[in-house]
Amino acid sequence: MAESGVSIIIPAFNEEKGLGNVLGPLMPIAARKGWEVIVVDDGSTDGTAEIVRRHAAKLVSHPDNKGYGAALKTGIRNASNDTIIMMDADGQHDPSQIELLLSFMDRYDMVFGARKKMSGIRAPGKKMLSMVANYLSGVKIPDLNSGFRAFRKSVMKSFLHFCPNTFSFTTTITLAYLREGYSVKYVPIDAERRVGRASTVRFLRDGYQTFLLIIRVIVLFNPLKVFIPSSIVLFVFGVLFTIYGIIVFHRAPNTGVLTILSSIILFFMGILADQISAIRRERRLD
Repeated sequence: MAESGVSIIIPAFNEEKGLGNVLGPLMPIAARKGWEVIVVDDGSTDGTAEIVRRHAAKLVSHPDNKGYGAALKTGIRNASNDTIIMMDADGQHDPSQIELLLSFMDRYDMVFGARKKMSGIRAPGKKMLSMVANYLSGVKIPDLNSGFRAFRKSVMKSFLHFCPNTFSFTTTITLAYLREGYSVKYVPIDAERRVGRASTVRFLRDGYQTFLLIIRVIVLFNPLKVFIPSSIVLFVFGVLFTIYGIIVFHRAPNTGVLTILSSIILFFMGILADQISAIRRERRLD
């Protein structure tokens, strides 16, 4: 694709130690290619803004901390170009790999760098969340919440209204693209260790929120994937329990009958939710 016409968005919150390592190699490449570089300072209390000014990148500031997703939304809205690259401010992503992502944008709606290896205390949690997302979305997702990806503003802006302001923005948008039938490309990359402050992501708090978010997004795009299996499990349990009661006690137990009725109600709730979901998507596309 064309060398110019690219906006690079970097959300940053108290990243003065790592941001210079990103902008240092990135800005000469951006100047040579004619790329726009936007750093969204998400209410930092350190010298993040000064680092941005020193490297002559475009600075957009939040008066207070709104969250990773909110910073990305601000960057997307301020981007001058349709093709957008998002990357982290902590030095994990190599600017020289931007062109690798862009090379696939003629054929795909979103391209993101899938980390070959994830380490640390959060790796097991991310693996578990990925397994859940793989099942619910019906697609194998090698890196559910990679912060290094390329996409088109014209497509992304139609999803911004329901994307969260937290770090779960990337999880939501990945599932949204897949469920809406957009083409997604995963490019294996090597990710460096983060530089600067410790990550603000917490395993129990944010992992639980992300799990609930996965369920919420799938219910929005494919409710039957959640309701039908639950209905079948309840129905089978109710039938087996009822048969057991008839054989042992010579009567149908109330619990078995109520479980069967609950499964039927849950099934029709799924059908209704699926119809409401379809109407919401049609309105969005209109």
